[in-house]
Amino acid sequence: MLGMIKNSLFGSVETWPWQVLSKGDKEEVSYEERACEGGKFATVEVTDKPVDEALREAMPKVAKYAGGTNDKGIGMGMTVPISFAVFPNEDGSLQKKLKVWFRIPNQFQSDPPAPSDKSVKIEEREGITVYSTQFGGYAKEADYVAHASRLRAALEGTATYRGDIYFCTGYDPPMKPYGRRNEIWLLKT
Repeated sequence: MLGMIKNSLFGSVETWPWQVLSKGDKEEVSYEERACEGGKFATVEVTDKPVDEALREAMPKVAKYAGGTNDKGIGMGMTVPISFAVFPNEDGSLQKKLKVWFRIPNQFQSDPPAPSDKSVKIEEREGITVYSTQFGGYAKEADYVAHASRLRAALEGTATYRGDIYFCTGYDPPMKPYGRRNEIWLLKT
């Protein structure tokens, strides 16, 4: 636990590598099309719980792994954003499952430490191309749903993306009170 706190307060933060392919602005929604690098990720999947409750369960596990709760006892530092996949119903509400994705820092990509917590898995993921929009505040499930709906409306007729999954992302530790950055990522098809 001490390693997690030290890591989040004093550790290094690495940005998940991506390239902006294009930018747009429609219906008061600014967005970017990005190509995001793949790599190895620490993941935690939670089912049968609403998104906000599932995040309170999954995020500490990922943070502890990055902070040193792993077979090497190494605090790796954080990468941003932390992303989590959500799965919308036809009405736009979210299913009771999510999957948190923490991109392992570049220095550990070739040989990441093994998680001590069995619910944390290491997975390889290919690069993805996304449509992204940014918003502030302490985001909750309703905020993610609303911003995803706005982004879909802004992209209507101009872009194709998956409807069965999207990513919600956060860049800030929980103790940051203002100037927070969150994003919605729709996966380009």
